[in-house]
Amino acid sequence: MTTEPITSLTKPPTSVRLTRQTFPVLEMTCAACAVSIESMLTNTPGVAKAAVNYANQSATVEYDSKEITPAGMQQVLQSIGYDLVVDVEDPHRANVWDVQQEAQERQYESLKKRTIWAGILSVPVVVLGMLFMTLPYVNYIMMVLSAPVVFWLGRSYFINAWKQARYGKANMDTLVALSTGIAFLFSAFNTLNPAFWISRGQHPHVYFEAAAVVIAFISLGKLLEERAKSNTSLAIKKLMGLQPKTIRIIEGGIERELPVAQVRVGQVIVVRPGEKIPVDGVVESGESFVDESMISGEAIPVAKQTGEVVFAGTINQKGAFRFTAQKVGGETVLAQIIRMVQEAQGSKAPVQKLVDKIAGIFVPVVIGIAVLTFGVWMFLGGENAFTQALMTSVTVLVIACPCALGLATPTAIMVGVGKGADNNILIKDAESLELGYKVNAVVLDKTGTITEGKPTVTDLVWQVSETEIARLSPVLYALEAQSEHPLADAVVERLRANRVVGTALDGFESLTGRGVSGRFQHTTYFVGNARLLTEQGLAANLASQTLATNWQQEAKTVVYFADQTRILAVLAIADPVKETSREAIHTLRKRGISVYMMTGDNAQTAGAVAKAVGLSDFRAEALPVDKAAFVKELQAQGKVVAMIGDGINDSQALAQADVSIAMGRGSDIAMDVAKMTLITSDLNSVAKALQLSKKTVQTIRQNLFWAFIYNLIGIPVAAGLLYPINGFLLNPMLAGAAMALSSVSVVSNSLRLRRAKL
Repeated sequence: MTTEPITSLTKPPTSVRLTRQTFPVLEMTCAACAVSIESMLTNTPGVAKAAVNYANQSATVEYDSKEITPAGMQQVLQSIGYDLVVDVEDPHRANVWDVQQEAQERQYESLKKRTIWAGILSVPVVVLGMLFMTLPYVNYIMMVLSAPVVFWLGRSYFINAWKQARYGKANMDTLVALSTGIAFLFSAFNTLNPAFWISRGQHPHVYFEAAAVVIAFISLGKLLEERAKSNTSLAIKKLMGLQPKTIRIIEGGIERELPVAQVRVGQVIVVRPGEKIPVDGVVESGESFVDESMISGEAIPVAKQTGEVVFAGTINQKGAFRFTAQKVGGETVLAQIIRMVQEAQGSKAPVQKLVDKIAGIFVPVVIGIAVLTFGVWMFLGGENAFTQALMTSVTVLVIACPCALGLATPTAIMVGVGKGADNNILIKDAESLELGYKVNAVVLDKTGTITEGKPTVTDLVWQVSETEIARLSPVLYALEAQSEHPLADAVVERLRANRVVGTALDGFESLTGRGVSGRFQHTTYFVGNARLLTEQGLAANLASQTLATNWQQEAKTVVYFADQTRILAVLAIADPVKETSREAIHTLRKRGISVYMMTGDNAQTAGAVAKAVGLSDFRAEALPVDKAAFVKELQAQGKVVAMIGDGINDSQALAQADVSIAMGRGSDIAMDVAKMTLITSDLNSVAKALQLSKKTVQTIRQNLFWAFIYNLIGIPVAAGLLYPINGFLLNPMLAGAAMALSSVSVVSNSLRLRRAKL
């Protein structure tokens, strides 16, 4: 399928609602390919923005679905020799990424076979060319052996180069095709017509071994590169592996098995002990414990009963149950996590945009250098000018490698994002990963970030005997179970944890602004604040007063349980500070990062929490606009600010911050705005995320340094710069090996990130 090249640029108006989608791309062979694809997509009418990532072979496109369809974009790429996976026709395949993985596996196996055969056929050519050039017909034997290596086993380089040339583009395949093609054709001419050079007093040199070995080395390099690149996406493969391929549903009372891709909302699914849950849904019958560590980070399995929500990718333990599918396909929590990680791995760090520009002009510049090299050698090369001019220009084409440059940033980003996912840190885009190491100011929300975000009974002091406690606990449970006050749930949970079961009350009354009352066995009981005690003519004893005063200084809410004559118990309710918050804040401050707390809560509560975690700088009674203004104020002082929050009220500040981090148990809006999400809601992960950023940026810099140094040194040496000094000319075979090694070394360096300690 072909189309005419698109030269006009038609952009959808800003008012149009754009669709953002990430597609797998097939047939990309180098970084310049990614630049070509991005250019073609960006210049397609209806496409507002396109970003192509060579490392994970994907394209993220924002487009107007009324003007262009994925199939239309697919046609554009097919016209220049690439392909876009836009649909899944096989019901046994869960998504388009399965199609890409299968295609990559086939491509890897094909490349492996071609590389092995290229090596087998190249070895005798090298042996003949080095040791047995005096044998009769040796040139013909080498030509016969090297022809299939260059034109059959290396045909993909020529095919891709031709497709690129039709649209005025060039990539690594262009360099390989030009260098090996010229070397082979020159050698074939000298083999078939040696008299042309002999009559001019020159020896008819042949370079069949160079052409064959270059194809073999470059193919080997691509094979190692593909293998290494597949390791950079292990995080995605692990996440995808969490969803089973098949499920069992109940229809008409009969159980049957079908592919997970065919499940629909509303179908009843059976889950047996040890099985992975395939989609999100609600338990209909049965009960079990489910390992939800994939989502929550907590190792303790969660009890699931009728009405409880279950998530795709989590693992059922010993029980069996049935549940109704509520979210399937791309709507599940697991699918959203996968999509977030994929988009992050496919996103571009700011430095990558500069590298893309360099890769885009790299191949034409190298071809220009090769032509210049040929001309200089023809002018200065003496009696062997043509031979040396040809070999040096071929060597320049062979050694130049845009792939090392193109892989330097995206492979580090991919491994960094994957490392984050392994540590329960979801990273949305590369920019935040690149910027994180510069953070020198962290602003923390209080509720749900430093604290648990949920009222809890921190203290329960009874003022009666053990026997009375056993009799009165069910009464307290029953009163609070019927109360509509938000703090009542905390009391119920505390009593339920102590295996207390409520009793039936004879009467119940809600006392607005004070508490509740109820009758049990001819006695009236009260649960409420100090004002309620005063109304009932009850006075707290010295012990109760001391407890209440101390708790109030710690910003805890004091609740009294009493009957008509005395106080029975005193309770303290607070939003407790997370166990890890103090340690996490200490770690950040030890690294020289200023830490601030912003909260909408009152000053007394804010001060108590700040004191508990060792913070001296905090702002209380802050509105959402105040939080954003404070972030802006810090930025105006030259600070790079990270905002960590979990609520809708933090969204404005998260959007303003340089690096925004949401707590995984917070609001959907906060997670949508933030560039990073901490699945476990553990503040220690903030320090880990910033450390991961530092390690990733170090790796990017190392990769770019070696990629640039390789080309800056390799190309002049290949052009013959050392020849006037010591007579050294680089053999094209060694140039091919060096080019292959450069890409592999960059990817291997990125993979070291997987072992980094955060």
